[in-house]
Amino acid sequence: MSDHDGIRPEQPVRPGRLFTGGAWAVLLLVLWLWGGEATGLRPGGPGHSTGDMAAAGRPPRAELPPAHRPLVEAPPRRLDIPGLDVRAPVVPRGLDERGALDPPPFDRPDEVGWYAGGVAPGASGTALLVGHVDTETRPAVFHGVSTLGPGQKLRVAREDGTVAEFTVEDVRVLARDGFDARQAYGPRHPGRAELRVITCGGTFDTARDRYTANVVVSAYLTGATA
Repeated sequence: MSDHDGIRPEQPVRPGRLFTGGAWAVLLLVLWLWGGEATGLRPGGPGHSTGDMAAAGRPPRAELPPAHRPLVEAPPRRLDIPGLDVRAPVVPRGLDERGALDPPPFDRPDEVGWYAGGVAPGASGTALLVGHVDTETRPAVFHGVSTLGPGQKLRVAREDGTVAEFTVEDVRVLARDGFDARQAYGPRHPGRAELRVITCGGTFDTARDRYTANVVVSAYLTGATA
């Protein structure tokens, strides 16, 4: 991801601006959520959101598939999003010297970063994948994730040879000012294997040299193949 929302790729991108400021500071307070099950969170509770994008086109009482039982831990190797023609390598990332999640370098915009200090996609809890939305010259790996909707599939090929299939349940645009980390990263339903796919969104704030929001795709495990 970058501080671009993908609509204006001609705007310059400066390395080191990913999830700058208060958003990552708040995020670090909830990294513990990714290590396993957490309770007491209110899915869909009050937050500083600029909209649940998926809900706008969702038919009343739309039926989504039941959750699949969580898998054993195994690192991710590739992310496929068939609806967007995305087939991208997933690389483990840690924290930088500031204690913030370190995304893939800007010169590798087609890679997806996985927070390796947390839950592996497919295991019980909430796994986190981040990626750039564009570069100075072209769209990047998560350029189209804001167009995903409920029922669409994401597949994560894992190191143990399994492929974890996730179903999108909603897509939200969360403002960075007053960022509600628990709404973004907390589990919607304890006991499930959940996935968050995150990139930048909103509008570009030239005065603050960043984008105003984050796009957060929420999905949950609904199948697995060997």
